[in-house]
Amino acid sequence: MEYRIVEGKENIELCDVVRLLRITYWAEKRPAEVIERAMQNSACFGIALEGSETLAGFARVITDHATTFYLCDVVVDPACRGRGLGKALLGHILSRPEYMGLRGFLITRDAHGFYRPFGFETVNDRVMIRPPQ
Repeated sequence: MEYRIVEGKENIELCDVVRLLRITYWAEKRPAEVIERAMQNSACFGIALEGSETLAGFARVITDHATTFYLCDVVVDPACRGRGLGKALLGHILSRPEYMGLRGFLITRDAHGFYRPFGFETVNDRVMIRPPQ
């Protein structure tokens, strides 16, 4: 399956992110204005199937660029799940040099198994941490 990674909030359509976040339990009611403000203050990444302009997945990262990064809003369109898009997107993000050597953390209710192969360890029922790589 062919896909392309989209980097940078300037290359990601707000309407795609709003659509994707509407299907999540954590951001289904988040106003578009708040989503836009969050994107403006984060590093944003998307994934699209080759030949499509519509995002199939999205994630963003908040960081101090010195010690820690927070991975958040990771979502893949249910119609595109099971194709490895989430793994490709997360692998791309975590391989970026600006996140090497930083401790990563995220909050999830139900995706611990997805994040473990990427080095995230469960701290409690929701928090996962990835030691500096």
